[in-house]
This record gives sequence, C-alpha cells and structure tokens, in this order.
Amino acid sequence: MQTQNPFFDDLARVAGGALGALSGLKAEFEALVKQQLERWTSTLDLVPREDFEAVRAMAAKAREEQLALEQRVAALEARLGLGGEAPRPSESGPSEPGPSDADAPV
Repeated sequence: MQTQNPFFDDLARVAGGALGALSGLKAEFEALVKQQLERWTSTLDLVPREDFEAVRAMAAKAREEQLALEQRVAALEARLGLGGEAPRPSESGPSEPGPSDADAPV
C-alpha cells in the first residue's frame, strides 16, 4: 500500500521491521528463560512425573489392600466372638497379676 508521501512508506517499513525484531527478541528471551529454568531445576532433587504417578498408584493399591485386610480381620474377629472390644495392652495400662499357669488345675 503506497501513499503519496514516501516518508510514511518508510516509517511503515521501519515499524514492521521493528516488530519483526521484537518478536525475534521475544523468542530468544523465552528460550533463554527456559534454558535457565531447566538448568536450575536439574540441580534440584525432583521426581519425574511418571515416577510420581507410579508410586501414587502403588500407594492407592496398598490402601485398598489394607482396607480389605481390615474387613477380613473384623469378620474373623466377629466369627471368633472377639468383636474387637478387647483393650489393647498399650491402651489398658498396667496389667494386674492374674493366676499363673502353676495354679491352674490340670
């Protein structure tokens, strides 16, 4: 598109060239920042995403297995009549002395 004044044509060409140079500068700056970030993150002890996802899946599976085992133990305790109501040794405090095996009838 030409105008009557060549000054405006030259000004438009210079502005277009400046925009092209700025976009090239922007691409170089982005590449430099990306390179610096990659260099910085490589010094950190980060886990790759694939490894994280694998460990996460293993933990979820282990949790499901734990819940299934808890249900099996509860069912077995119910069958044996324990009901899971017996206090654990760490919760009951000091135990009282009871009859020893020598006192039991044979």
